Amino acid sequence: MKIAIIGTGNLGKSIAKGLIVNNAITTLYLTKRHIDELDDFKGYNDVFLTSDNIEAIKQSDILILAVQPAHLEHILKHIKPHLNENHVVISTITGFTISKIEAVIGTNNHIIRAMPNTAIAVGKSMTCLCSNEKGQQRIKVAISIFNRLGNSIVIPESQMQAATVVCASGIAFWMRLIRATTQAAIQLGFDAKEAQELAMFTSEGAANLLITTGNHPEEEIDKVTTPMGCTIEGLNEMEHKGLSSSLIQGMVASFNKINSIKKEQI
Repeated sequence: MKIAIIGTGNLGKSIAKGLIVNNAITTLYLTKRHIDELDDFKGYNDVFLTSDNIEAIKQSDILILAVQPAHLEHILKHIKPHLNENHVVISTITGFTISKIEAVIGTNNHIIRAMPNTAIAVGKSMTCLCSNEKGQQRIKVAISIFNRLGNSIVIPESQMQAATVVCASGIAFWMRLIRATTQAAIQLGFDAKEAQELAMFTSEGAANLLITTGNHPEEEIDKVTTPMGCTIEGLNEMEHKGLSSSLIQGMVASFNKINSIKKEQI
C-alpha cells in the first residue's frame, strides 16, 4: 500500500512505526514542517521524509491525517486540488467530524475517521473506524491497515467521542492502574524493576485470557476467588474504596470534557 502520513507528530510516529514493523507498506511518506524531527525514520527502505504535503499526496493512495485539530481545515484546503477519486482520506483528528471534512473537500471523496491509540507503535492498538457513504467502499482498506496494527471495529460516528475515552484516553487509564499495581508490589517487597514486570505481564495475561476465551471478566475472577480467601478480601477492600466507581466516573468526566470541547469548536 502507498501510504502518506500528513503531520507526523506523536501519533503519526506511532502509526509509522507500526506500519514499518508490520510490513504494511509499499511506500510510506512522512510529512512534518521540521523533518529533522523525523531522523529516527531515516534509512528505512521505501520510507520518505518531506515537508511537502503535496509531494506526499501525489505519491500515495492512502492519506492518514494526523495533524493538530487547529491545522486540519487549512491543510484540507491546501490538498483539495490534488485529491483524486482513488485517494482514501483517513482522519485521526479527535472531534473533527466527517461533515466538517466534507464541507472542505466535498462529499465525492472516500473519507474515513480512525481513532487509534498509541499502542499502534507495537501493533496492539484498538482502533475504531467510521466513514461517509463514499468511504464505505474503502472501509475494508482501513480495516486491513489497522488490523495489522492491532484490532479494529467499525462503529457509528456518533460513538466516536465515547471511543476516544475508552480506547485513546483508555491507554492512560490502564497505565495508571499498572503504575498503582507496581507501587503496591514495591510496598510488598519487590524492587521497582521486578514490581513493574509483575504488573505489566499480569495485566497482559488478564487481557489475553478474555481475548482468547471470550469469557466475561467475572467468570475469570470467580476462578481465582475462594471463600474467605485473600483475593476476595482484596477485591472487596478495593470496591469499598471505590475502585470501579472511580474508574467509571473518571471515564464519564473525560467524555463530558470531550463534548464540551466539541461544543466550543462549533
